[in-house]
Amino acid sequence: MSEIAAKARGRRRRLLSRLTPYLLLQALILIATILGLRLLQPNDPEDFALNGFTLREDGATRPVSLPHFTSSRYSLADPPLYTGTFTFRNGDTTSGWSVFLPRFSNAVEVAVNGVVVLDSRRDPNANRPDRNTPQIAAIPASLLHDGSNQITARLFVWGPLKGFLDTVYVGPDAALRPAFETRTLLFVTLPVVFSAWQSILAVILAIMWLMRRREPVYGVLAAAMVLGVVQAFVPPPVPPATISRLAAVLLASAPTESALIVVFALLFFDWRWPRYGALLFVPGIVVFVVGLLGGPPLPRILFLVLGIPMVGICLLLMASITATEVVRRQDAASFTIGCAVTIVLTCWIHDMLSVFEIVTNERTFVSRLSYSAMLVAIGAGLTWRFARALNQVDSFAGQLVTRVREAEERLKASFVREEARARAAALANERTRLMRDLHDGLGGQLVSIVALSERGQEGATITDAARAALKDLRLVIDSMDDIGGDLMLALGSWRERAAMQLRPHDIALDWRVATPQGLPLHPELRPWHVIQIVRILDEAVTNAVKHAQARHITVTIETRDDGQGPYGVISVADDGKGFELACEGTSQTARGLRNMRSRAARCGAAFDLSSDSSGTRVRLQLPQIFPDSDAAGG
Repeated sequence: MSEIAAKARGRRRRLLSRLTPYLLLQALILIATILGLRLLQPNDPEDFALNGFTLREDGATRPVSLPHFTSSRYSLADPPLYTGTFTFRNGDTTSGWSVFLPRFSNAVEVAVNGVVVLDSRRDPNANRPDRNTPQIAAIPASLLHDGSNQITARLFVWGPLKGFLDTVYVGPDAALRPAFETRTLLFVTLPVVFSAWQSILAVILAIMWLMRRREPVYGVLAAAMVLGVVQAFVPPPVPPATISRLAAVLLASAPTESALIVVFALLFFDWRWPRYGALLFVPGIVVFVVGLLGGPPLPRILFLVLGIPMVGICLLLMASITATEVVRRQDAASFTIGCAVTIVLTCWIHDMLSVFEIVTNERTFVSRLSYSAMLVAIGAGLTWRFARALNQVDSFAGQLVTRVREAEERLKASFVREEARARAAALANERTRLMRDLHDGLGGQLVSIVALSERGQEGATITDAARAALKDLRLVIDSMDDIGGDLMLALGSWRERAAMQLRPHDIALDWRVATPQGLPLHPELRPWHVIQIVRILDEAVTNAVKHAQARHITVTIETRDDGQGPYGVISVADDGKGFELACEGTSQTARGLRNMRSRAARCGAAFDLSSDSSGTRVRLQLPQIFPDSDAAGG
């Protein structure tokens, strides 16, 4: 007996050691949820709040203060009429005035100075108590009087809850619109987004159930989500419409959906179906049948009496199931679902306090919005379950993965060899171009030096020729530097050489970079591209020195974009005397201009020359992508 008692005590201690941290965690989640419900309440513009009204209801008139609950649950023929006043000054019409209603139930009609400016019945979804839909309407300037103005609100109530009207705000639209948009985001947009995600998840789960019929847990969860989507997107009837069948479907979906979630939990955690488990669906079936057979008030009353308590019972059952699984399994799925159930249960209790008017200053229902937390938890649980299954599949696929990796390594080695061949071919092409550039440029200069020395020319002439040859040699060497496609690096070197060339002639070089990035990067840029561009710029500067009698030379660099992509533009302008383009003949200047056009064409660039009495301007428009062949330009 002592051994049995010791084992029992050990089992109880083990259960308490597992259950106590879980309960403490749920207590923390409960406190965090309560604080979140308080902190996440939108801040309305209190400077424009109207709280003091006169209420006419059931033939009696009395002063009330908003927020206010009506005494009647059904008032369509003679709705409660709230009458108040607000002050308006003619100088306040800069942004227009509006009336803003954060919360009401079931429908409201607002009039300013006897003219209706807002009627929520035009939007059926705006009159659903679970939507917390705000309303805002602009007040025409012609209705506003300088000084005191009257505002009335007729509250249409069709039960089963009492009517409720939150604080009314009247003021500049610019001050009220942010609060309206915040409430719309929280209570209209987010529920629609969550419901859309729920519909997508329902389709995915239905497909999974069709492919795996032996696991009905996916089908049950898909059915629950479909009911939630129906409730979210099907517009309810607005009295005096008598479409009771549609209302019955909407009202019966909530308790039926909750019962399906409990069934999902039983199947997910491999519990046996309880003997009286079918009773979970009785409230939803009763509400649905009565809604089909009876009048419009009956299903709403039954939903308040049977449906809402059934939702709470299902949440308590879910909390008990998950707590039991936490003690048994200590796994992530039970922990996650248990935390989500605590959040939804807390929000449901919050809504019940508002339904029974224990919380007297608000009626904001958040249960439907918090239902998304349970969806996220369930999705996480299913993801964990599938991840575990995928791990088992991965163990069988290990050999295939290894073979694929080996094939990839062989393919990468093949790519490396091909890249080496391509690099060698490109290097050979660059050597050929370099030899041609040296032959055409430096070779011609050396031949000229030899010819001048044989003719006995003066030393200055030979010196100039030698300097030209040295300049061309430096140009070829500099162009071979790896500039990583950044032409600005090559232009920086050219700038120094051009400044040294212009300094003896007392010509100032003005260097302007019109755009912060200078010129765009060109990964396809090759050394022979750089040579052609720099020689065009050299020719432009040489012409300005020899023929233009210029005092200033301006080099402008910029990047432009005509909608088809960025491209670079280089301009060289001088303030010399210019020349007549129509008189170009066979002179040395004309040959130099033809060489400049030819070099630009070989690079795929556009060359433009303009000259008048104020100076000469050379404009070189670089291509978006430089050609791969130096014969591309003809």
